[in-house]
Amino acid sequence: MYQSPRGKLLQTMESQYLKRSITVSCKQNQLQIGGLDWECGFIDCSLYQNYYILDVDAHGDKKAHIITGNSHSLPFQSDSVDLIILPHLLEFDKHRFQTLREVERVLKAGGELIILSFNPFSFSVRYQFLLESKLSGAFQNHFISRLRVHDWLKLMNFGIIHTVEFNIDTFTIRPGAFKLCRSSFFSMAYGVKAVKKRYTLIPVGMNTQTRSQLVTSSKS
Repeated sequence: MYQSPRGKLLQTMESQYLKRSITVSCKQNQLQIGGLDWECGFIDCSLYQNYYILDVDAHGDKKAHIITGNSHSLPFQSDSVDLIILPHLLEFDKHRFQTLREVERVLKAGGELIILSFNPFSFSVRYQFLLESKLSGAFQNHFISRLRVHDWLKLMNFGIIHTVEFNIDTFTIRPGAFKLCRSSFFSMAYGVKAVKKRYTLIPVGMNTQTRSQLVTSSKS
């Protein structure tokens, strides 16, 4: 997909977007699921020494920590990662909902999630995928709409920070949840940045009520 002229332009825009969207500290734990081999365009792994890339075929920038594994069974402890990036992974993941459950498990409360996905309504994307026989099945079976991604994130108690539309030669970031507009049907890809909401633990026990003590004064 990235080999065509439009694909290379999309790669440049996504790289710029990811670079400005990674706002966590270089000492925090970041996880990218699915290697791209052009991570150097948006992350300096010599600075972000806790940047991990998990890929079943060990793809990704060799300066990062490469982990061979499956997205639906992450080899990370629960509540241990500060940022997770899913760059065009869910479209091709047969276990994508289980992957999202794993993402929710390992992400810390208050941790951030960035998802990039191809736009299933884009004519250019459809044409490119139908040309490539290896990808045509993925287009028919796995491409995901914005509304479905929104519903999944809501179900897993994520709050949406902003969304992004990648158009022909520029990208637009909008705060809050997805808002369908004219550009939504012509953009090549879209993305969303969300945060895992924090839970407030309420102790379970006896509900005791303290009666207020009234001080009465007697008249002499």
